[in-house]
Amino acid sequence: MPELPEVETVRQGLIQGFKGKTIRDVLVRREGLRFPFPEDLPTIAGTTVEDVRRRAKYLLIDLDDGRVLLSHLGMSGRYTLFSSEEADAVSIPLLETVNGGVPVSSFGQRTGYGGKHDHLEFIFTDGSRAVYTDPRRFGIVDLFHRMDEPVHALLERLGPEPFEHWTAADLARTLQGRKVAIKTALLNQHIVVGVGNIYACEALHRSGLSPTREARTLVRKNGKPTRKLERLVDEVKSVINEAIASGGSTLNDFASVDGTLGYFSHQFTVYGREDEPCVSEECGGVIERITQSNRSTFLCPRCQR
Repeated sequence: MPELPEVETVRQGLIQGFKGKTIRDVLVRREGLRFPFPEDLPTIAGTTVEDVRRRAKYLLIDLDDGRVLLSHLGMSGRYTLFSSEEADAVSIPLLETVNGGVPVSSFGQRTGYGGKHDHLEFIFTDGSRAVYTDPRRFGIVDLFHRMDEPVHALLERLGPEPFEHWTAADLARTLQGRKVAIKTALLNQHIVVGVGNIYACEALHRSGLSPTREARTLVRKNGKPTRKLERLVDEVKSVINEAIASGGSTLNDFASVDGTLGYFSHQFTVYGREDEPCVSEECGGVIERITQSNRSTFLCPRCQR
């Protein structure tokens, strides 16, 4: 599943392809993904995109009529942008249609899967297009008024973003008294959003913390963070910012909007390195894989305590 750095990479690409453009039409090629598409989705035709934001792993596309188009990439969702010239060259008329007359996607050579998983197509008045492809169909699309964002079912209980305004003191307050494993806590979207399995493993290794350590042991009796917790927060921020700068990870089906893959996976120190030597200086340990909450955790038992 794309994690926060991958989603942020997509957001930055969509800013270039969406912002300031007016939507001429929306082609909807199926009833929905994880949930049905909003019935009023076609009514965004005629609106102009004001901004593209991100909250956790959700993309939020602000429209000039006060509504927000929410998009979650799920397991394998991706957007591909086409300039007007590219769209004209590729989008040849086809006789085959779906959903009562929607033309079958002819972008299959560029988006993959022969176009059969190109479920949404946004056509802008300047001739450019954005195609949403999702072979596993775990993505989410919703449409709501901006004033309802604070109480939206998918957004209202999300924790803080793991960036500059999130501190070790903030994390200590939420971890105090919790017996849950620290890695499990990092994956809890009510505690902090978007860290994800990969980057939790990496941050814990950099911090020298065992992923199975009880979260409460990283908080002092007076409620303040220990030095190890302070370092963990710093490492979470560092690993995510490095991944964003590298364009996301080359995992599974993730690709940025221009089709290029990210490169942060080349810098992994533990994730996916089972039975390989630990890269920490003078460690000499070997990376192990365990299972936590039905997810793989990679760690070095020698230098992570």
